[in-house]
Amino acid sequence: MSTLHFTILFAAAVLAMVGTKLWLASRQIRFVAAHRGQVPEQFASKVALAAHQRAADYTIERTRLTMLEVVVSAAVLIGLTLLGGVEALNVAISGGLGDGYLGQIALVAAVMAITGLIDLPFDYYRQFVIEERFGFNRMTKRLFFTDLVRNVLIGAALGLPFLFVVLWLMDKAGSLWWLWTWAVLIPYQLFVIKIYPTFIAPLFNKFEPLTDDALKHRIETLLKRCGFTARGLFVMDGSRRSAHGNAYFTGFGAAKRIVFFDTLISRLSGSEIEAVLAHELGHFKRRHIMKGLIVSFAISLALLALLGWLTQCVWFYEGLGVRPSMTGSNNGLALVLFLLALPVFLFFVSPLGSLTSRKHEFEADAFAASQTGARDLVSALVKLYEDNASTLTPDPLYTAFYYSHPPASQRIDRLLRHA
Repeated sequence: MSTLHFTILFAAAVLAMVGTKLWLASRQIRFVAAHRGQVPEQFASKVALAAHQRAADYTIERTRLTMLEVVVSAAVLIGLTLLGGVEALNVAISGGLGDGYLGQIALVAAVMAITGLIDLPFDYYRQFVIEERFGFNRMTKRLFFTDLVRNVLIGAALGLPFLFVVLWLMDKAGSLWWLWTWAVLIPYQLFVIKIYPTFIAPLFNKFEPLTDDALKHRIETLLKRCGFTARGLFVMDGSRRSAHGNAYFTGFGAAKRIVFFDTLISRLSGSEIEAVLAHELGHFKRRHIMKGLIVSFAISLALLALLGWLTQCVWFYEGLGVRPSMTGSNNGLALVLFLLALPVFLFFVSPLGSLTSRKHEFEADAFAASQTGARDLVSALVKLYEDNASTLTPDPLYTAFYYSHPPASQRIDRLLRHA
C-alpha cells in the first residue's frame, strides 16, 4: 500500500466513523424525544410519566454532549496524525531525551496526556452539569480531581513498567517480538484483575462487610443453591459519588467478591436484590467472563501480530503524518500511531461485541429466572431503570450498535415468559 492510499483510507475511515456516530446519536435524540410524551404501555402501571420524561431529557442531554465530544475528539485525532502533531512531539521529545527508551516512553505518555486532557472538560461537564441537573451527582469537585490524580498515578505505576517491557521486547526479541509481548500481556492482565479488588478499588471507595443478617442469609442460600463460592459480601459507598445503583462481581478463582452499591441496598427489597445477584451469578455459570477473557486474549494476539507487520511498513508512518527514523528506533512512534488509528477501524465491528453482550444478558436473565422469581427481577429492573433515568424508548438502530444490555422492553418481555 502506498502512503497516499493509506492516508486516504484513514481519512475516509475517520469521516465515516464521525458521520455514523453523529447520525446514530441524532436518531437516538429524535426517537427518544418523539416518545417522550407517553409511557410505553407495558410500563404504564409501573413508571410515572414524569419519571419517563426525566429519563428522556437525561438521555438527550448526555447524547448531545457525546456528539460534541465526537467532533472534538476527531479533530484532535486528525491534528495529531495527518496535521503533524505526533511528528512535532516526536521531534521535540527526541531532541531533548533522545530516541532511546526514555524518549519513546515520554512520547507515548505525552500523547496519552493530550487525549486525556481533551476528555477532561467533557467528563467535568457530564458530572457537574448534567448529573447535577438530574440529581445524580454526589461528588465534590475536590473528589473529582483527587480521583483524577489517583487514576493517573495508578496508571503510571502499572502502565509505565509494562510499556518499558513492550518497548524492550520490540527492540530485543526479533521479528516475533509481538508473540513474546502477548505472552507477557496475558499474565499482566490477570495480575491486574487479581489485585484490583483488594488493592486498587479500596483507594477510591470504602467496602464494608454486609451486615444485614436477613439479606446475608438470603444471599448465602442463593450462592449455595447455585454452587457458587465467594470470598465475601461487601457494600460499597457508591453514594459518595453518584445516586446511581449497581451490583457486581470482581476477581476470579477463590478471590471472587460480591459487591453491592449502598444505593442499591437502600432501594431494592431483599427478593429483588437476590434476583439481581442471581443475574450476575448467571454470567459466571454460563462462563461469560471466561469466554470474554479468551476472546480478548485472541483479539490481542491478532492485533499485536498486525502491529508487528505495520512496524515494518514505511507507509504506515508516513500515511499518518510521521517521518520514521532511518537509523534510530521507531517503536514508540509505532505504538502511538497504532493506538490512535486502531479505534477508528475497530469502530465498524463494535456492533458484534454489543450483540454478543446482549445475548449474554438474556442468558443471565434466564438463569436468574430459574433460580429466583422472574417477577422479582422485573420489579428490580423497573426500579433501576427509573432510578438511573434509563430511557425506555431508545432508537432501535442506536441500540443495536451501542447497547451492551437489551432494551428494557425486550428484556422484560423475555423475563415474563419465565414467570
